[in-house]
Amino acid sequence: MAKVTLQTIADRLGVSRATVSYAFSRPDQLSDGLRRRILEVAGELGYAGPNPTARSLRLGRAGALGLLFSETLAYAFADPYAIGFFQGLATAAEDAGVGLLILPLPHGDRRSDPVRDAVVDAFCVMSLPDGHPALAEVLARKLPVVVVDEPYVAGHPFLGIDEPAAGAAAARHVLDLGHRRLGVVMVGLHEDGHSGWAGPERQETASFAAMRARRGGYQRACEEAGLDWAAVPFYEVARNSREAGRRAGHALLGRDPRPSAILANTDVLALGVLDAAADLGLRVPADLSVVGFSDSAAQEAGLTTIRQAKQEMGAAAGRLLLAGSAARPERRLFPHELVVRASTAPPAHRHP
Repeated sequence: MAKVTLQTIADRLGVSRATVSYAFSRPDQLSDGLRRRILEVAGELGYAGPNPTARSLRLGRAGALGLLFSETLAYAFADPYAIGFFQGLATAAEDAGVGLLILPLPHGDRRSDPVRDAVVDAFCVMSLPDGHPALAEVLARKLPVVVVDEPYVAGHPFLGIDEPAAGAAAARHVLDLGHRRLGVVMVGLHEDGHSGWAGPERQETASFAAMRARRGGYQRACEEAGLDWAAVPFYEVARNSREAGRRAGHALLGRDPRPSAILANTDVLALGVLDAAADLGLRVPADLSVVGFSDSAAQEAGLTTIRQAKQEMGAAAGRLLLAGSAARPERRLFPHELVVRASTAPPAHRHP
């Protein structure tokens, strides 16, 4: 059966190909009666409309923003921080009448072809590790680019928070309460799938710049308080899940001496640490203080955390992408805030 084209419909109706094209792309140029007749014939012939890819290439725009991030699609719709950011970005896109193409790259996936094949007008790059080939492909396409969280790319807009200051604020809170036996659980350092104890060298060589900086904030606050950072037990997890936080919590709380306060670099991991404490019959905050990060799943659990402006950051990224080449390559740091709730208190027994 011959392929139905705009010309096929034009020949059937005895009008020009341009007239048929207007029925799909510029309906205001035709009378209601003529457009209705063209669409009726198109339906009879089984023609759904012009190829969107070919049309976008012809017009020089795709009508869609690309979102590239280093996780799975399932994770994107389960992680509270990601959900908040996506809501802000999607709202900005929706208000402008454009779509959003999500391009997930799970940890360890070093492909760049999803970027090369994406029909989009601009890219939002979110939380990619240093040196990822997909970022090089994004930059090679010469489209507007906004980077969120990591890595910083000179000459392009960057949105994030002051990670060292935020990490230091979380650690300083429990230190000011009198805690001196701290433990740390973190995700997002490396792509190699490692879960277990991580020494200073592995921490310092992390491939994700934002988490490297956040960890540096923890270290700075501890050293300012006179603690030996190398002696702080540090547990790294491969996945940001509550169960991973629970396992890390058991590992940290099984040490002797046991930490009296644990810092987690996500709220999800912190909730898992609370689960581990409950498993062991420990009272929070009487026996253990816990601090999370991002204030995305914390309020109901009474979790002390660092609040981030997730949706505002997503909306700002969307506006910059829609501005295209007119967007200034600024480095914008959004405010963060320590939110103190019921999961932290002074230690039951002061210790050196």
